[in-house]
Amino acid sequence: MGEFFCRRDEKSRVVSVVVNLIFLLSLLPLSYASRMGISRQKLEIQKHLKRLNKPAVKTIQSPDGDTIDCVHPSHQPAFDHPFLKNHTIQLRPSYHPEGLFDDNKISSNNKEKSKSITQLWHLNGRCPEGTIPIRRTKKDDVLRASSVKRFGKKRHRSIPKPRSADPDLVNESGHQHAIAYVEGGKYYGAKAIINVWEPEIQQSNEFSLSQLWILGGSFGEDLNSIEAGWQVSPDLYGDNNTRLFTYWTSDAYQATGCYNLLCSGFIQINNEIAMGASIFPVSGFRGSQYDISILVWKDPKEGHWWMQFGNDYVLGYWPSFLFSYLADSASMIEWGGEVVNSQPDGEHTSTQMGSGRFPEEGFGKASYFRNIQIVDGSNNLKAPKGVGSFTEQSNCYDVQSGNNGDWGSYFYYGGPGKNPNCP
Repeated sequence: MGEFFCRRDEKSRVVSVVVNLIFLLSLLPLSYASRMGISRQKLEIQKHLKRLNKPAVKTIQSPDGDTIDCVHPSHQPAFDHPFLKNHTIQLRPSYHPEGLFDDNKISSNNKEKSKSITQLWHLNGRCPEGTIPIRRTKKDDVLRASSVKRFGKKRHRSIPKPRSADPDLVNESGHQHAIAYVEGGKYYGAKAIINVWEPEIQQSNEFSLSQLWILGGSFGEDLNSIEAGWQVSPDLYGDNNTRLFTYWTSDAYQATGCYNLLCSGFIQINNEIAMGASIFPVSGFRGSQYDISILVWKDPKEGHWWMQFGNDYVLGYWPSFLFSYLADSASMIEWGGEVVNSQPDGEHTSTQMGSGRFPEEGFGKASYFRNIQIVDGSNNLKAPKGVGSFTEQSNCYDVQSGNNGDWGSYFYYGGPGKNPNCP
């Protein structure tokens, strides 16, 4: 009998050891797989960084922590595109639009010339002739994105669609706007002088921007868009600095396009201005006001879309082959502000748009776009006709337009987000 119990104890011990062994073995593949997953992600990020960060002729450390690499123009990310393998860089546009405003015209509103703006990295140096400045992408930048594939890309549905202010659409997209727009014609470019601020962002996954949109096609899956302006985006840049940016897409933000030079597309030719770098200085409440001037237009000869910053800096171009509708012309132009409202704790975000003040507060307090223009089929800059305005929730962010001699067609826009009337 004792022998029987002894054997049974031994048997149960053996069974217990076997069960534990099976359990431990079952854990091994999981930890191995997770280790493999982590190392695969590391490898993917390293490869992506190598694609974006090209060999530099000179490197400049910016006071804000950015690293600016001065890179040979033919080595920039644009030339990773298969269609650009044998592309000859166009060093200047064939034609500039006629009838440019003088951006330094004295304004009756502020009785002084608009103050000049530069980029923060200029304090520590410049890129030599024959190179272009590229803001270096860091590992942390990529890690903040939802995936390596989505790094540097906007989410879908981030375009204001004035014709259908459907509240469901607003809530679904989380993007809110205060814009002026024109539609119904053929447009070959747009220009604006944009007041620069540093709006406060409530959560790191939100952003605030002020830009112009050049749009072609429907608001469906085939939307073409070229965008340029300033933005504060902690997710993209890792800080709350106001930065110059561009964006493009030819399929409504699905697979094509990106911010700045974070994919192949935009070809930069200018050695002075870095896409994605901090703008300095910015406007102060009841203080000095700072503007940037942005012009995007279609070269009538080559068909590429060019961008100019200020009076002096032609930055580069988007080759026409990137687009379907915009290969011909734009069907809508928009100017204004956009924020992401992620509805933290189910309430409206307090992320600011523009200066964070409502339009009626006016100059020195509210943010503005002035001298807004379109480029027509004869390559002339003209005041837009039939300008409409649009905002999803005017008690959160609003827009008010006007017209006068010095500022031409203009509007004030923006707001604080969450407030007693915007819960």
